[in-house]
Amino acid sequence: MSGERLYDVLVLGGVPAGMTAALYAKRANLRVALLETNVTGGLVNSTYTVENFPSYPEIHGMKLMENIRGHIDQLGVNVEEILEIAGLELEGDEKIVRGEDGAVWKTPVLILATDRKPIPLDVPTKCDQLHFCAICDGAPYKGRRVLVVGGGNSTFDEGLYLLNLDVAQLTVVEIMDRFSAAESTQSALLGDPRVTSFTTTRVVDAELTDGKLSAAILENTNTGERTILPVDGIFVFLGQSPNNEWFKDAITLDDKGYILAGEDMSTNIPGVFGAGDIKHKRFRQISTAVSDGTTAALAAEAYLRTKKLSVER
Repeated sequence: MSGERLYDVLVLGGVPAGMTAALYAKRANLRVALLETNVTGGLVNSTYTVENFPSYPEIHGMKLMENIRGHIDQLGVNVEEILEIAGLELEGDEKIVRGEDGAVWKTPVLILATDRKPIPLDVPTKCDQLHFCAICDGAPYKGRRVLVVGGGNSTFDEGLYLLNLDVAQLTVVEIMDRFSAAESTQSALLGDPRVTSFTTTRVVDAELTDGKLSAAILENTNTGERTILPVDGIFVFLGQSPNNEWFKDAITLDDKGYILAGEDMSTNIPGVFGAGDIKHKRFRQISTAVSDGTTAALAAEAYLRTKKLSVER
């Protein structure tokens, strides 16, 4: 793909905030495109069950994202996935997104909804049996031994999913002295006879046999005692960090790398808005991301109208 593409609004990130922003922009009769470096849905795709999104008492995360994607497809939003982004040019009235393949997108308004990425496990030995999504990668571990790293809700939700896949043995490791997941979720997972758990414990390395993971080396953070735990796969849920590499030197960020945006999602650069989990905020939920996307699109439309900016049609 190459060439130049002109839009009234470009949305970078096919997550709930980004897809909602594209929906509202399209309904405002704006020419809008949504660009995504992976597939639409983001981290929600790996959520086994969503139980707090209005109108759905319970829905698989990937199904919810498919529903939102279907909505923007029905509206005619131009969605481009699996893109390699070379860089952004944000100064002036015209914002530019450049693709690695030579493609160029130009727009007076750019909405950044680049979300977050999983924090990796810091061990010296790397292997293909280290994962960040049980829903994506859990199926091959039926009847096998898995290690789940982390102590929050994601860890326990994904652990329950792995149990439903009928893993033979599941071990939960948390570096803190207690788990932080909801008590009901902890009870559901830890009550299963296949599950063993350790707190004040960290993973310091992995052992390979014939190039494949065969064990994890665990260390008690109080005593320093190490244990070799035979495992076939490791699933890591240590939180996320912001996807800001394309604009970290141009957009004002907080000390953790999240966008500092105004009430209308505007950033320090006129015509650039931030929305969703990439934005500095107290609560990060699907519903708050949808709210951000709504606000960003409505503010973008008002910005275009006030500045009398548009692309050639």
